[in-house]
Amino acid sequence: MRYRPRPFRNFGLKVLAVVLAALLWLVVSGEETVERSVRVPLELQQVPGGLDLMSEPPNTVDVLVRGASDAVSRMSQGDLVAVLDLRSARPGRRLFPLTPQDVRAPFGVEVVEITPSTVAMTFEKEGSRMIPIAPSVEGRPGPGYVIGQIRSNPASVLVVGPEGALDLVKAAMTEPVQVNGATAPVQEAVNVGVADPYLRLKTPVTANVTVNVIPAPEERTFTRLPLHIRNLAPRRVARAEPRLVTVTVRGGREAIDALKAEAVEAYIDVSGLGAGTYTLDVHADPGPDAGVARIDPQQVRVTIR
Repeated sequence: MRYRPRPFRNFGLKVLAVVLAALLWLVVSGEETVERSVRVPLELQQVPGGLDLMSEPPNTVDVLVRGASDAVSRMSQGDLVAVLDLRSARPGRRLFPLTPQDVRAPFGVEVVEITPSTVAMTFEKEGSRMIPIAPSVEGRPGPGYVIGQIRSNPASVLVVGPEGALDLVKAAMTEPVQVNGATAPVQEAVNVGVADPYLRLKTPVTANVTVNVIPAPEERTFTRLPLHIRNLAPRRVARAEPRLVTVTVRGGREAIDALKAEAVEAYIDVSGLGAGTYTLDVHADPGPDAGVARIDPQQVRVTIR
């Protein structure tokens, strides 16, 4: 049986298809083509193992795109990403070209230009090294006390990174341990890190740091200090026996040498006490840079009338 073409079969559908195609062409051909400059993130991929980056590449690059105004205006942050393939990297200073083909763009948007067109980076061989931990301490111990030996457990940590940077690092640091006002050893668990941004710990480490706070080595004795009476109620009279005491203070050499007898005040506190006879403790105030080591006598007899 001979086939006879039937050009008018489904004639209506064919006409509709032609009309829709013509309308689509008119819409596309009539839409304005625009260009737009966009700053996009730069991603580094395929860095060879055993190499570390020693220079800071740009985080973003400028890209000029072209396309229909509707497609360009619909672009959002993240639709464009520049990708730099580093699989060919070797030790030393290297140049990597950036082309429009290295930018991922949405459909209908053409990448025309990318700036910079070349990225320079320096690579070094990666190494590792055990370095000591140098704990950080902040604050001043209590008056009459100083910081003694500082210990860290563990005492060292494994650091990895570029060999050149490893040769320069002296110690790993810790979060500061606070010793403000301390009169006894202070122990704290703190995080460990390295200051050089190109170096890192092999594994995260927490160190137990012990800061020994010990009595200051310098002492000085002040004799025959008058005994003051604090917080005596109105219209009361108090008398202490004995009226003179001896106070020994402790502190750093400079603070002790500069301390004057009139700056050391020995006193008793009679807050809330009425008439009568009492045995009270003697206190002393040598100022902020020294502490009290001993007072003689430690107690006195006080009569309040």
